[in-house]
Amino acid sequence: MTLSKDQIRQNVRNRYKQIALQDISASSCGCSPSDIGCCHTDADHNAVSGKLGYSKDELSAVPEGANLGLGCGNPQAIAALKPGENILDLGSGAGFDCFLAARQVGENGRVIGVDMTPEMISRARQNADKGPFSNVDFRLGEIEHLPVADESIDVILSNCVINLSPDKPQVFKEAYRVLKKGGRLAISDVVLTAELPPEIKNDLDVSYSGCVSGASSINELQAMLEQNFSQIKINPKDESKKFIKEWLPGVQVEKYIVSSTIQAVKEGQVFFYV
Repeated sequence: MTLSKDQIRQNVRNRYKQIALQDISASSCGCSPSDIGCCHTDADHNAVSGKLGYSKDELSAVPEGANLGLGCGNPQAIAALKPGENILDLGSGAGFDCFLAARQVGENGRVIGVDMTPEMISRARQNADKGPFSNVDFRLGEIEHLPVADESIDVILSNCVINLSPDKPQVFKEAYRVLKKGGRLAISDVVLTAELPPEIKNDLDVSYSGCVSGASSINELQAMLEQNFSQIKINPKDESKKFIKEWLPGVQVEKYIVSSTIQAVKEGQVFFYV
């Protein structure tokens, strides 16, 4: 059965609603520890994010409950954020990368997080209230239809979210619309390295919402980005197989996907900062 784009979005939204509502201090939540985002403590999430490239300083700089351990890399490491820039995080979750970006752009910069799950937006806003984050704004919306003004963003971040979209070309079309000329993409996401077996590809409940079966190949991503962007760099990270194999234990999913950094620039005048 072929599912509609809306059915896929609803499934992903319901999955991350459950994650947003879980009590991270609870000792048990009635599911297996291998379930994404389930039964983990803050310490567990920090351990996961440490493997993804986040430093101890970054992990300690965000409010408690902001890091849900859901990424597949560290887009901050390739973003080269500068004071005063306007940043957009696609699929901002509980606010982890937004809060880190806020530190780098300072009080003259601005960070917008967009997520399609109301419960995630609520959790992110609660986390923002725990610290001095007046330059961070969380908005409910789909990354295919961004609630963001044209040419208002310097850098777009995203961490293992675009693979969840059933309409990836539209995501990049919207990214182009909201970026300023010379604006850039700094994305961590999974890429397909081999054809998925049918039993993984068709498992919507776990494989798709778990950042596996929605992955695109490098060639597919390259073609999508070339429609609007230049200076495209897609760099797969073979070392990511060490943590990816834990996503679906016993399936050897690391044979089919790896994490990758994805960078690109919107053509136009580039502004240099000193």
